[in-house]
Amino acid sequence: MTKDVLVLGEWRDGKLHPASLQCLSAASALAQAGGGRVTAGVIGQSIGDAAAALGKHGAAAVFAVDHAACGKYNALTYARAACDIIRQVDPQIVLLPATFMGRDLAPRVAARMNAGLATDCTELVLANGGLKARRPIFNGKAFNAVTFDAARLQIASVRPNTFPIPTATGAAVVPTAVAFAPTDADARQVTKEIVRTGGQEKDVTEATIIVSGGRSLKNADNFKILFDLAHELDGAVGASRAACDAGYQPHSRQVGLTGKTVTPQLYIACGISGAIQHLAGMRGSRRIVAINTDKEAPIFKLADYGVTADLFAFVPLFTQEIRKLKGH
Repeated sequence: MTKDVLVLGEWRDGKLHPASLQCLSAASALAQAGGGRVTAGVIGQSIGDAAAALGKHGAAAVFAVDHAACGKYNALTYARAACDIIRQVDPQIVLLPATFMGRDLAPRVAARMNAGLATDCTELVLANGGLKARRPIFNGKAFNAVTFDAARLQIASVRPNTFPIPTATGAAVVPTAVAFAPTDADARQVTKEIVRTGGQEKDVTEATIIVSGGRSLKNADNFKILFDLAHELDGAVGASRAACDAGYQPHSRQVGLTGKTVTPQLYIACGISGAIQHLAGMRGSRRIVAINTDKEAPIFKLADYGVTADLFAFVPLFTQEIRKLKGH
């Protein structure tokens, strides 16, 4: 009999990160295959809403560390709190989103718990009683298969937007409080303030929809038409390396081999020709729309839908149509 599959949810900016709910889909499939159940854990302060959401989306039980010391992310405090949750639940598999926080937290927890770890996974199955994970390497040009020892704790971080958010069919569960007390050792690292360098805009690595622009935008001001479309779609704005090097957008929004790898449900490339370096960072997108005046642009070979048009004329019209649809 397989033990529970535990999802460590991420509480950020007063709400549960969507990637945490996506992990519940992967956990549900593993639990069904192994005969276990899906449980969830969450760390933070005043996290009742997070526990309710995890229960509604499939967690049979939720274990919470709700403490003032966890109000802001602190790697030492959160790692210890996560280990306390794992010890209480005693799962066989632990999943958490491969977000900025998850990428920092997962190896710390794995080291403390003497567990196996696979990061940034896109496929998870049970094989011979243990977890088998598939993770992209070399910017998606190859894949690495990781097989775990079934006798040990197995931890995997899941790439955002790889799995869907399960339908909210369950009932909110009453979270089980996990005893936790801060220690002086945690004071070695103190989080005084968390500042978002990109303002209130979504990060491209975690957005489900991305509208990206290339050097064809000509200047930073012209990116406004992309922001208008992205806001209507509740998405993020990305950029090619050429656009970032030209100063049109900060490098934090750069998509590509030397930028960020993204896996959104929808990627809209505006005025991007499709250099190999850029394609390496977004080829994992579920649906790709390319808008370019050059019908021979390489990106059309990868795109699901292509529009041969001037982006300065097409994108504002596209945004207007989205607004009309939302108005209905």
